[in-house]
Amino acid sequence: MKPVRVAAGRVAILDRPDVDTDQIIPKQFLKRIERTGYGQFAFFDWRYDEDGRERPEFELNRPEFAGARVLLAGRNFGCGSSREHAAWALADYGLEAVIAPSFGDIFRTNAGNNGLLAIVLPADEVERLMESVDLDTGSELTVDLERLVVVSPDGREVPFEFDEATRQRLLHGLDDIALTLHHEDEIAAYEAAHGIA
Repeated sequence: MKPVRVAAGRVAILDRPDVDTDQIIPKQFLKRIERTGYGQFAFFDWRYDEDGRERPEFELNRPEFAGARVLLAGRNFGCGSSREHAAWALADYGLEAVIAPSFGDIFRTNAGNNGLLAIVLPADEVERLMESVDLDTGSELTVDLERLVVVSPDGREVPFEFDEATRQRLLHGLDDIALTLHHEDEIAAYEAAHGIA
């Protein structure tokens, strides 16, 4: 996993509550075994009509949100089934961070395990960030994981809390295997002492 210190760039708004993992990545696209290639199917049923044409009314199809790195979302984002593919799809779509008032617990864990920042802010703060986005030309926003602040399009700094163990893993690019390998000498000593090999 790549270290994640700052997520910055164009911001998009998906102001809908209870966006579940089946909307993030519909079940018919879960046949791949790789973690890549899901971005093209993210929000598929909302992004495209039955003929495969983009729906202009869908928020993420707006030109000012094209290439978004940060998503401002409604409460309970990523609820529903536990599919890790949802985090994979958002990352492959190009998102580096999602900011919402709350997340589905399993989604938030999966996001952290896959280098996608899931940032919780109070609902009124998320709404204020949404209001600061220029809906004509688009805006940029920064999530600074080192400093634990979101820098709004108008330059305001908004502090956030983040699980420290997950933060350290993300800052250093450590997945579960890399964390285990940090204890390789101790594991080897234990195995030698107990005749495990």
